[in-house]
Amino acid sequence: MIQVLHADDHAIVREGVRALLLTEADIQLVASAKDGVEAVQQALSLHPDVIIMDLQMPNKSGLEAIVEIRQALANARILVVTSFAEDETVFSAIKAGAQGYLLKDSTPQELLKSIRDVYNGRLSLHPAVAAKVLQELHRPASLKPTSDPLTVRELDILKLVAQGMTNQDIAETLVVSERTVRTHVSNILSKLHLANRTQAALYALREGIARLDEL
Repeated sequence: MIQVLHADDHAIVREGVRALLLTEADIQLVASAKDGVEAVQQALSLHPDVIIMDLQMPNKSGLEAIVEIRQALANARILVVTSFAEDETVFSAIKAGAQGYLLKDSTPQELLKSIRDVYNGRLSLHPAVAAKVLQELHRPASLKPTSDPLTVRELDILKLVAQGMTNQDIAETLVVSERTVRTHVSNILSKLHLANRTQAALYALREGIARLDEL
């Protein structure tokens, strides 16, 4: 059962998502929040599997809430669902730690798929957002090359992370323990100065370690 927290300041949106999730046997809405303050409180209290986050909310914005939640819950899986697709908004949310980014013109089935993808550690992007990510990937890299290069094994794991595999999937593929994979992923993020698996996936795409058609 995937436990979901939904944060949106519009009651009609919250009720629509609630009704949609009631139709799914493997997804349970455990709480709804009307602003960023409630979203943070409920996230820290309930530790949901997936947090659906609007960005424009009163009292505390969705972006501020993402930052605060990720500081307290490093493994929080966050799916942004918003009306805004501006470059600054998109990359700020991803940089803050969102693993998915949907626009509110997405279909109910697209939302359900994104919830499951984010739960399973996969990157989930609205097509318009994916196009922006592609454009960003073609810009010169802003990160300086790491002085401590990735090992061959770390490169293998980074490629699998970019393909959306969970630590368990990677462990089974490489025939190693899940603990070993966690250690490698932690080392990869540390060496590349990245905050999460989503940023690692984007890095792998930018550097040609993985390809979009493999995601």
